[in-house]
Amino acid sequence: MSESVGRWLRDEIENAILSNEFGPGARLDETMLATRFGVSRTPVREALMQLNAIGLVDIRPRRGAVVIDPGPHRIYEMFEVMAELEGLAGSLAARRLNEESRDAITAAHKRCEISAGAGDSDGYYYDNEAFHKAIYAASRSEFLEEQCAQLHRRLRPYRRLQLRVRNRLSTSFAEHSAIVAAIFAGDVEQARSLLRAHVGIQGERFSDLVASMATR
Repeated sequence: MSESVGRWLRDEIENAILSNEFGPGARLDETMLATRFGVSRTPVREALMQLNAIGLVDIRPRRGAVVIDPGPHRIYEMFEVMAELEGLAGSLAARRLNEESRDAITAAHKRCEISAGAGDSDGYYYDNEAFHKAIYAASRSEFLEEQCAQLHRRLRPYRRLQLRVRNRLSTSFAEHSAIVAAIFAGDVEQARSLLRAHVGIQGERFSDLVASMATR
């Protein structure tokens, strides 16, 4: 099975969890999921292992995969920490930018422009992921890059869903443009501040995310 199909399968199961079709405590039967999505049990098992790694499901002996509800407070805490890590990555990228990193950020930003213009929220999410990874790499701190990538994976379901909130794609891309300008200008504090605000989720934005999780 191709990587794109495997990603599609994982995202579909993820969507069903976030929409509460599979609520907290629900057992995710491999055979049922394989039948529903027209695949074998092997990619289903792989998808569930990925969801286990980010804390959406818990794989238990004799019970299999069970849905976990981290709760809004836990999600908010993760976004708080992610905002600080991203801010640090941005500030280091502004200090340590080289030509290779500049080219990688520029290319990722261009892909985000295309998917945002097409209104493709899921496509934009993955282009957005590449954009942020390019900034992590530009920080030239392997440890920070690892920590950012790890928490980014944990927050993937919620960041992906957040992009479906009305006007969020265009707003996100505009924020990217300002971040790129700050990093390329070597403005350490501006890069830190913009990335913290871009990733941090507060007030109305968090309310919108929670509402979209409840109504999907």
